[in-house]
This record gives sequence, C-alpha cells and structure tokens, in this order.
Amino acid sequence: MRVALVYERLREEERQLIRAIEELGHEPVPLHLNSNFFPLDHGETFEADAALIRAISAAKAHASAVTLSSLGVRVVNSPEVLSICGNKLTTTARLSEAGIPTPKTAVAFSLEGALEAAKSIGYPVVIKPVNGSWGRLVSLAQDEEELRTILEHREAIPSPYYRIHYIQEFIRKPGRDVRAYGTEKAFITAIYRVSDHWVTNTARGAKAVPAEYREDLADLVIRTAEALGGGFLGVDIAEDEERGLVVIEVNGVTEFKNAARVTGVDIAKELVSYAVG
Repeated sequence: MRVALVYERLREEERQLIRAIEELGHEPVPLHLNSNFFPLDHGETFEADAALIRAISAAKAHASAVTLSSLGVRVVNSPEVLSICGNKLTTTARLSEAGIPTPKTAVAFSLEGALEAAKSIGYPVVIKPVNGSWGRLVSLAQDEEELRTILEHREAIPSPYYRIHYIQEFIRKPGRDVRAYGTEKAFITAIYRVSDHWVTNTARGAKAVPAEYREDLADLVIRTAEALGGGFLGVDIAEDEERGLVVIEVNGVTEFKNAARVTGVDIAKELVSYAVG
C-alpha cells in the first residue's frame, strides 16, 4: 500500500512513522502540507491508499483530513474524530454522554457566568482554552480574585474562542498523570508523566516513565476511543483519590516519542498497522 504521511515538520515521530511504513512493507509518501495544494474538482484522486495526519496545527490537521477524505483516501484520524478531539468542550460532552468519568466541568460565555460556574464547582479551578495543546494558556485559579484576573486577560484576547470559558475542577494528582495510547479495538501502552508542577506535560518538562498495565486503564482507553468515534488516540488520564481514573482530554494527533522510548513499544508501527488494517 501507499501510505501518505501528512506533516508540517519532520519531527522524530514522523521519522519513526516513515521507518515503520517501510518495515511493514508499504511505500511511504511524505506530504509536506506547506509545499502542496489539493484540487477538489470532481473526479480528482490522490495516489495513496491511506494517510496519517500529523499536522501540528489542529486546524490544518482537520482541514487536510477533510481534503484527503474527499479524494477517497482513508485517513487516520478521520475528520470527525479530529474535529471532536480538537475542541475540549466537544470532547468532554461526548465523553459525558458515554458515561466516561471526567472532572467536573462547566462552560460559560461571560465573565459573570464563569465566576458562578467556578463557585458551583468549588475552588481551586482550572481554566483552559477549548482548543490548544501542550498545556498552553491553561491556568489555575485558587479563588475568585485570581479567576477574575485570568478571565479579564482572556477576554482581552481578540479571538471568540477565549470568550468561551471552559472550567474544570482541580484534580489533586499524586505527582503524575497518565498518557495512554489506544484505539477502539485495543489498548497499546501507557506512561506516567511525573512532575512537581500541576501541569504534568512532557512538553513542559515532566518525566516519562512506564506505567504498569491495569485492566481498568485499558478498558477506559478503549471505551474512550469508542465514545469519540474510533481512531488512534492519546488519552490523558488523572488518578483521583476518590473516583479513580478520570479522562482529562484526548489527543487526535498524538506525540509518542517519549512513550516509545521508555516503554519499548513500537508505537509508530502500531499506528501504521492500525491505519492500513
């Protein structure tokens, strides 16, 4: 099969994917988004059987998935899954509908509404943009005064997305959270992201260590993928003292080099196998 690799920057993950495509006996078709265009005229085709969407920008990832899907290419992940995962509010709503445990969450569309939402949830609270990754612009408010300051700054940003206030309870993590990888068919592997900071993200300096296999973790990852329409996903999970595992958010274009390094699992090969399977 010809497998397109749709990318903006050729990072370590993309190099691993090209290697995996070749080792599995397929032909890699590197496709640099910023150097190409895609005609959408009726009857146009694209010479690839499958495509791995690896754009860094969530907007470009979704747009490229829509484009290639319209040209008859099987894309991983699908435009529908990327659209859901690219919006934290949509993700949480879908997970809640499916009975997947998540932190207490509220959405408000004004400063006053957000203050009332936080009061209902109980301080401290976490405020996130509905889109974004790597823990950027994620804030912790210990009380109403801190929250008001954060919200006033957000509302000064000239984007309607920052006037949608997505507010969650603060989960007191045991110095770590879980990044798990899987599909609607199978759990693949997981790591702990260990940090003294409350934002446990490897892009922010957290240390990756292998997580032991747990039946409840594997089941939660598969159920999460099912709830979001399938796909190859990175699932961020917190360990709550009372409720156990709760899903924080889900990544539709997931980074995996640190997880592959510490677990020894060939995540690139798992992703390619899923895409062509």
